[in-house]
Amino acid sequence: MQGYGTNVRGLGEPRGLRELAREHALLPLRIFLGVTFIYAGLDKLTDSSFFRASGAGSIGETMHAVRDSSAIPALVDLALKSPGGFGYTIAIGELLVGIGTLLGLWARLAALGGALISLSLWLTVSWQVTPYYYGNDLAYLMAWLPLLLGGAAAFSVDALRASRRRRIR
Repeated sequence: MQGYGTNVRGLGEPRGLRELAREHALLPLRIFLGVTFIYAGLDKLTDSSFFRASGAGSIGETMHAVRDSSAIPALVDLALKSPGGFGYTIAIGELLVGIGTLLGLWARLAALGGALISLSLWLTVSWQVTPYYYGNDLAYLMAWLPLLLGGAAAFSVDALRASRRRRIR
């Protein structure tokens, strides 16, 4: 099995299954987070009640509900100044992060964006969840960290661009 495939650089050097597995290790996480964040962004953008300042299912109602129990009430107060604008910022941010992650386009930057969104949601919306491991925003934050550190080595626009740069040199 040592001669399986070629390496990322396309030089035809044999590589083993371990190297192949290592190169593709973050791909399932990338697919999951990319699809999830695209879905979350589209879900918000297609829900007219989400962007309202008040009412069931609105971002304003959610922010009012978590204001006193959040880790950073000032962040919630900032969101409450313009709930609709904050809602659009989160929705478009999730969509862009999801697309970047799924395509592997500026993957580390997309992972940073995903981590910041997850961090802000953890410190506000799910901060009061006890025990802490019931809140999913902290788990999403931790899931973004390997992609932030490792980038997108396989099946990505970043890898394609890196390969082209190496061929030009």
